[in-house]
Amino acid sequence: MTAGLFEPLVLRSLTLRNRIVVSPMCQYSSVDGFAADWHLVHLGSRAVGGASAVIAEATAVSPEGRISPHDLGIWKDEHVPMLARITTFIRAQGAVAGVQLAHAGRKASMDAPWRGGRLLSVREGGWQPVYAPSAVAFSSRTQQPAAMTHADIERVIGDFRRGAERALAAGFQLVELHGAHGYLLHEFLSPISNTRTDEYGGSFENRSRFVLEVVDAVREVWPADLPLFMRLSATDWTEGGWDIEQSVALSRILGTHGVDLVDASSGGNVAGATIPVGPGYQVQFAERIRREAGLPTGAVGMITDAHQAEAILRGGRADVVILARQLLRDPYWPLRAASVLGVDVTWPPQYERAKV
Repeated sequence: MTAGLFEPLVLRSLTLRNRIVVSPMCQYSSVDGFAADWHLVHLGSRAVGGASAVIAEATAVSPEGRISPHDLGIWKDEHVPMLARITTFIRAQGAVAGVQLAHAGRKASMDAPWRGGRLLSVREGGWQPVYAPSAVAFSSRTQQPAAMTHADIERVIGDFRRGAERALAAGFQLVELHGAHGYLLHEFLSPISNTRTDEYGGSFENRSRFVLEVVDAVREVWPADLPLFMRLSATDWTEGGWDIEQSVALSRILGTHGVDLVDASSGGNVAGATIPVGPGYQVQFAERIRREAGLPTGAVGMITDAHQAEAILRGGRADVVILARQLLRDPYWPLRAASVLGVDVTWPPQYERAKV
């Protein structure tokens, strides 16, 4: 029988205490990329709540790589001390501290969602130009990007490498690279957003080249005994776009480049794509990648119930569940799930009196 929700998972030198991982969730609560008390409480409370790993939100490797002016950043050394305070707290609760390194590509320079998520002008704190593999805008609501030169590509690869170095200095134990949701790495993978005719465009091999170069650059500086995740959008949900077959093929290659787990999401690269959203609707992608690429996977997408999560893992469909909105609603969902499943887990001693 495959592992259940509350069985440990070994990834290189780390042992996750269970199979529940906190998904990176943008908070749009930074000034100049700095983490703040909000991030300490937001991330720390999920560690207290019993998750095995807590992954900080999409953290920009450069100022122009932010989705919004309010994104968390890791592009300068001054960002490290507050991040270190956060990782120290997470690790003290018995959880693994992770961070998602990201570049927004053509979806950059936008406002926070609760302020309408609109394109920001330079006067409003936005920036020009934003960069992408090709000069193809995401939608009429986003900026026309500048196609990246070879020098731009090399610079961004270096930004990811330095971001990983700072992540290590800050005490993170796990790095995830954001290759999903229509941001820069995903933009290179998809023929919808990548119309280049050089060695970074056209064939599957060429469209995958930038992603693999980023992975290799990060692996050069990220310790061999610490895990590296990749978040992929397994499909664009659009004819002629990136799809699950290509995701499986890429995942096979990623495993040979030192990636330990694929966080299998979908969508985000085509405005208005029809996505059949429903409970567990993306688990199929984690299952196929796990089965056909032979790489551990994380299942995401409307996983809300303890029995649902347990069934995904027991059925061999994924190795972990990576939860987002459910853990916004209830940071202590892992503790409650253990009770529902009849598993005895250790509660923080400060909360022991509330154990059920």
